[in-house]
Formats: sequence, C-alpha cells, structure tokens
Amino acid sequence: MEIQSYRDLKVWQTAMDVAASVYALTKDFPSDERYGLTSQVRRAAVSVAANIAEGYGRDSSGAYANFLRVAQGSVKEVETHLLLAMRVGVARAPDCEPILALCDEVGGMLRSLIRSIERHAE
Repeated sequence: MEIQSYRDLKVWQTAMDVAASVYALTKDFPSDERYGLTSQVRRAAVSVAANIAEGYGRDSSGAYANFLRVAQGSVKEVETHLLLAMRVGVARAPDCEPILALCDEVGGMLRSLIRSIERHAE
C-alpha cells in the first residue's frame, strides 16, 4: 500500500486507538480528577497522534523525526499517567493493560520510523 497521507500510517492509526481507548477509560474516572489525571492523560494521548500527523506535514525529514520524538515522549507520558492511575486506585490493571500494550506497539513503530527517516536522510 502506498502512503499518501499520515492517515495511511499504521503508527498513526494505532496512536488513534490509544487516544480513543484513553477517552473510553477516563470517562469513568472520578469527577474530582477532571482537571488532574483525566485531563493530563487525554492530552498526552491526543498528542501522540497529533505529533505524528504534524511531523508528516513538515517539509524536512529532520523536522519530521523531531515531531516523532515528541510523540515518543507523549507515549511515555500516557504510560506514566496510566500507571499512576492504577497505583492510586483510579483505574484497574485489566482496563489499563491493553492500552499499555498499544503504547508499547506505538513506541516500537515510532523508533523504527525514526530510524528509517534518519537512514534515508543521510
């Protein structure tokens, strides 16, 4: 399949799955977490897919790779928020583990894509 848009990228599609899963999970978080964990993990999850898309639209491979690195950081942020949510009893492990697995998948794809971009830029 030829890539014609960031929407064709498996990494972006999986990042969107992470964001949608985070939204579904956090809808049941306590209302006093609305401006805390709920907001933080949602923004971080959205940031992953958004940075993949924004980087794709840049005119240089270096800029693209930088946006992908920001997306990597956001993946780690999502993971940390989910781990904290489990630790403080806001979320259950069986609900978070599938999202954490998707985060691992996205992280691996981002690393591979960054390496590929850097190889082709040399």
